[in-house]
Amino acid sequence: MNVLGINSVYHESAAALLVDGKLVVAVEEERFNRIKHGKQAEFDNPHQLPERAIRHCLNHAGLTARDIDHVAFSFDPKLRRKRYRPDWWDPRLEETFQLRLGQLPGALEELLGRSLGQRLHFVPHHMAHAASAYFPSGFDRAAILTIDGIGETAGSSLAKAVGTRIQTVENFEYPHSIGFLWEVFSGYLGFSHYDASKVMGLAAYGDPEVFRQQFLSIMRADEVNYGIASEFLGMHPDRFARMEAIFGPARYEDGEILPRHADMAAALQAATDAAVTAAVRRVKRRVPFDNLCLAGGVALNCVTNDVIARSGEFANVFIPSAPHDAGTAIGAAYAVHCAKHKRPPERGHSTPYLGPAFKRNDILAAVKSAGLKARRSESPARDAADMIAGGKIVAWFQGRMEFGPRALGNRSLLADPRRPDMRDILNQKVKHREDFRPFAPSVLAEHADEWFDIGAPSVSHEFMLFACPVRPDKRDLIPAVLHKDGSARVQIVSRKSNSRFHELISHFHAKTGVPLVVNTSFNDSEPIVCAPTDAIVTFRKSGIDALFMDDVFLTARA
Repeated sequence: MNVLGINSVYHESAAALLVDGKLVVAVEEERFNRIKHGKQAEFDNPHQLPERAIRHCLNHAGLTARDIDHVAFSFDPKLRRKRYRPDWWDPRLEETFQLRLGQLPGALEELLGRSLGQRLHFVPHHMAHAASAYFPSGFDRAAILTIDGIGETAGSSLAKAVGTRIQTVENFEYPHSIGFLWEVFSGYLGFSHYDASKVMGLAAYGDPEVFRQQFLSIMRADEVNYGIASEFLGMHPDRFARMEAIFGPARYEDGEILPRHADMAAALQAATDAAVTAAVRRVKRRVPFDNLCLAGGVALNCVTNDVIARSGEFANVFIPSAPHDAGTAIGAAYAVHCAKHKRPPERGHSTPYLGPAFKRNDILAAVKSAGLKARRSESPARDAADMIAGGKIVAWFQGRMEFGPRALGNRSLLADPRRPDMRDILNQKVKHREDFRPFAPSVLAEHADEWFDIGAPSVSHEFMLFACPVRPDKRDLIPAVLHKDGSARVQIVSRKSNSRFHELISHFHAKTGVPLVVNTSFNDSEPIVCAPTDAIVTFRKSGIDALFMDDVFLTARA
C-alpha cells in the first residue's frame, strides 16, 4: 500500500511517501522552489500544494499517481469548523480560509490527474505531529506532547500512544499558543515571525530577571498548567501597543540590538521553559509512561528540550528531525496507514536523510554548465578535513538531503572550531547574518561525553536538537561553537548514522586532537541548497573556500 502524505495548510510545505508502511522519501517544497518555508502562512493559500515535493516523492519511488492508494493531508477542515469561535479573530478571514480549504480536493486531483474520492483523508494536524514523532521513535508506548503555533484550534496537545494507536488526551486551545507568542516577539524584536531561532540565540545575552514580572501578565505557568493572554498574540490588532506599554518601543529591522532586547528574549526563553515543563508534568500525570515524544515547532527550541531531558520526568525523550510542520506530512501518512492497513508501519526509522541525492554525472553537468573546472579527490573526507584544519571553510554536499531545518552533514558548511574568529567570519562573510548567532558542533559519538555534558542519551542528539553544556576544561579549545551561556547545540555523529561525515570528522580529529567540526547549513539567506546547481550558486557568491560534491571538488580559485 502506497500512502502519500502532504502538508501545506500553513507553512513548511512538504510531502512524504510510505510504501507498505516504510518511509522511503520525505522532502520540503522550499528545497525546490527556493522560497523559505515553501510559502507564507496566509489565510488564502492553504490549497497551494507542494507540487515539486510531491513529484519528487513519486519519481523517487518509481510510482505514478495511479499507484497511490491513499493521500493523507495534515489538517482537518471539519474539526476547524467545529471548534472555531468567531471572537478569536476576524470571521471574514476564517471564511476565506475555509473556502480555500474547500479547493484542496480539486487541486490535488488536478495535480495527480485522477479522482481521489474516499482515498483522500484529512488527518487532524496535531495527530499528524504526534504520529511523526511516535512511529520513528521505536517506542512501543509513549506519552506525546505537541506544542506549536496552532493546529486546527489547539496550541498544544497531550496524547497517549500504545502499539499503533494514538489517542488525544487533552488540548490547550487558542489562545494558549507558545508558538504564536514566539512569532509575535520575533516581530517585536525586529525579526521576521519565522525567526524564533534568532530570539533563542539572543536570549543567552540577556538577563531573564529584568522582565520576569512583566512576563507574568503575558504567560503564566504553575506546576502542571500554563496560560497565555490573547491580547498579546498575533491575531490581536493592539498587541504591539500593549507590548510597547510594558517593554518600550519595538525594534525595527536593522535597528540596533540593545541590552533590553536581549533581556526580553531571555525572559521569553525562561517563561517558555517554565510553561513547557508544566505541560511535560501534566502529560506525565495523564500518561505515566517512561517515554516522551515531542513534536511541533516549539520542539525546535534546543534550550527548552535540554531542560525537559534533564527534568527527570521521563527516562527517554525522542524528537524527530522535523518536529515542525513539514514533519506532519510523514505523520499524516503514518496515521492513514494505521487506519487502512492491518500490517503495522515500520517502527524506529528515524534517519533524517530522506531527500534528493544526485549522481556524479549530474554533479559534473552542473559544474560544466557553470563554466567551472572540477577536480576529483581520491579521499574527499581526508582532503576536506585537511582544508578545515588549515582554516578553510568547506561546503560538504553528499548523499541524500536532510529532512528538517538542520543541516546534519549532507548539505553543510564546515569549519575549524578552534579558531576564535571563525564565528564572526561565518556570520559576516558567508552567512551574512547577525553577529550574536551561534554555530553548532558536530562531534564523533565516541567522544561526545568527553567534550559535552550530553545528559541522558537520545537518538535525537543526532538531529542537533539539544543545547548541551560544554565541559569547562574544553571551552577554551573550541571557541567557535561556544555560546554565550557556555552551551552548544550539539549534533552527535555515529558511523552508522552518517559514515562519510563520521569519516571526515575522524580525519580532523586525527590531525588536530579535536573530535568535532563547526557545522552550519549550506545556505546564504535562502533555503538549504538542494541540487548541485544550488550548491554552485551559493559557493560562488559567498566566502566559501571549497565545495565537495561526492568526490568532485571546487576551490574558490577554480
